[in-house]
Amino acid sequence: MKRTIHEPDHDALRESYAGFLQREVAPLYDTWETAGCIDRAVLRKAGEAGFLGLQVGEEHGGAGTDDFRFNAVIAEEGYSRGLAGFAMAVQIQNDVVLPYLTELTTQAQKDRWLPGVVSGELITAIAMSEPGAGSDLAHLQTRAVRDGDEYVVNGAKTFITNGFNADLVVAAVRTGDSGSHRDISVLVIEADTPGFSRGRNLDKLGLHSQDTAELFFQDLRVPVENLIGEEGQGFRYMMQRLPQERLTIAIAAASAAKGAVDSTLAYVKERTAFGRPVGTFQNSRFELAACHGELQVTQAHVDAAILAHNAKDLSAEDAAIAKWWATEAQGRIVDRCLQLHGGYGYMLEYPIARFYADARINRIYGGPNEVMLEIVGRSLGLAEPR
Repeated sequence: MKRTIHEPDHDALRESYAGFLQREVAPLYDTWETAGCIDRAVLRKAGEAGFLGLQVGEEHGGAGTDDFRFNAVIAEEGYSRGLAGFAMAVQIQNDVVLPYLTELTTQAQKDRWLPGVVSGELITAIAMSEPGAGSDLAHLQTRAVRDGDEYVVNGAKTFITNGFNADLVVAAVRTGDSGSHRDISVLVIEADTPGFSRGRNLDKLGLHSQDTAELFFQDLRVPVENLIGEEGQGFRYMMQRLPQERLTIAIAAASAAKGAVDSTLAYVKERTAFGRPVGTFQNSRFELAACHGELQVTQAHVDAAILAHNAKDLSAEDAAIAKWWATEAQGRIVDRCLQLHGGYGYMLEYPIARFYADARINRIYGGPNEVMLEIVGRSLGLAEPR
């Protein structure tokens, strides 16, 4: 079915960004996969070309649009081309961190940080997950103790996307002593601050070009003016922004699934077995027809969620459904596509192997899919009795 959510301006951005990816990213991507990190210079090029910070006001170098369809187009092009590591770095910058910096900051903070984020000079990360807490944001342990005009921060974060490249880290910290989520605040931590250190670049199943690091804070002093919003409101801020983060994962999943199907269609038309193209066998037709149909249904639902988000009507429950469905569908689709490649599908030189390895994390981060189902179940009035 023809997608109807885009207008000519979105199509123009798609064409422009596709050209950028083809010129600047695709030729270097295998090198980044081996190195375990993207080249930050290419993010600067993306900023110079106007692909970062679309929602940032023109006075700080952005496009000044709150139409999330533009953000979705940027993500779709990267993931559908199998460039997930770079696509995720851009998504963290555009869709996950920037809402904190555009919606919760003072004018002075905006003037200080936004121009560099839009230009790509400043790479961002968000630090929520901790070694002992995982998705349990209400029980994080990193502490920030007020000392005059500074916070003294001690703790550790893990699974931090952009962790090695990041210049600015939006970190969830505990600023009170009650032990509840009312103690949680959000600080911007600058990576050149004494007491800030990075652990190893984590060796992952997939997304090899996406640097994912452990971060450590030891008696790290952060100026009070780096507090985002109000002290003690961090948990609420995070909960308010998680629906958009989960929508971005749904967009990534649907787009990568499309890339897997497109790659597999090309393969089965070229690969021969028993004297004819693999795609002419009935099983191949049935399998790819099923993948194509499930992808259409998934994309229609993700598009509906994008429009709901644009209308500021995307609930936490609906975002959870979009994330759960799209990532589960991606897993099914990519697995079937790999099977159609036979033994070659297990070889990393074929794109489908990368699609397969990169897909698995989508059912885990942003809150594992079991948490998504818990959110939806509670919305149905099925909470556990107290």
